Amino acid sequence: MSPRLLRHLFNLWPPFLLAGIHVTRLGADWRSAEVELRMWPWNRNYVGTHFGGSLFAMTDPWWMILAMHALGPDYVVWDKAGEIEFVKPGRGTVRCRFQLTDAALDELRTAAADGAKVLRWFDGPVVDAEGDVVARVRKQLYVRLKPRARPERDGVHTVTADAPPQG
Repeated sequence: MSPRLLRHLFNLWPPFLLAGIHVTRLGADWRSAEVELRMWPWNRNYVGTHFGGSLFAMTDPWWMILAMHALGPDYVVWDKAGEIEFVKPGRGTVRCRFQLTDAALDELRTAAADGAKVLRWFDGPVVDAEGDVVARVRKQLYVRLKPRARPERDGVHTVTADAPPQG
């Protein structure tokens, strides 16, 4: 499936469509995505700002999808954990950009080369039209070589950092 087709399908997917989530760009190389959440009467919370579940949903699949396609068919990629910190009330259209760097991909490939389980955090801010951070979202990915591609030895390797690098 091409990134262009997947972008269009996500924009028609009921959980995104009904929440006001719109994928504005999905990179041809599967390394980047841009998503926006538009304010509608049905996605506001009780006090009239963006519903937190929609803020998290707009960011939910992207790190996994980008890593899955960029790493290729020899890797298993799953979302392992997620966190959201609400920084200020979100109003109007908010956006999030995802950029999977060569360095992050190299780190994942190297850590998983011996068949180990790799856990790595990715983060990205959700920003409003003025560029102010509305929420900080972190997602932890589980990455591992598929059995057909990995060596006999099985281990666990966790990539950790106090402040994980962007992308």
